[in-house]
Amino acid sequence: MSTDDNAVRADWPLYEVFLRGKRGLNHVHVGSLHAADDEMAVRHARDVYTRRNEGVSIWVVRSNSIVASSPSEKDPYFAPSGDKVYRHPTFYEIPDNVPHM
Repeated sequence: MSTDDNAVRADWPLYEVFLRGKRGLNHVHVGSLHAADDEMAVRHARDVYTRRNEGVSIWVVRSNSIVASSPSEKDPYFAPSGDKVYRHPTFYEIPDNVPHM
């Protein structure tokens, strides 16, 4: 591989790879790779991460397209909303004429 090839590949965007296993219900992050475009990213992800036929679905997402919350924002995002009691099922009274409750 020449140094020119390395320079070109260094400009390729980074993709995050998510794989859903045969018995899995959700996609799991399995790694990252560089690719020239989306189609190449899917092909490379298949070649690298599904060599043993362990996957049934692949997602690739450009790393710069992922937006995440910060660990320091944990409380505002995930703390229970105790001041909004109407969000809890115990706030509502079920009428007697409602069956199967």
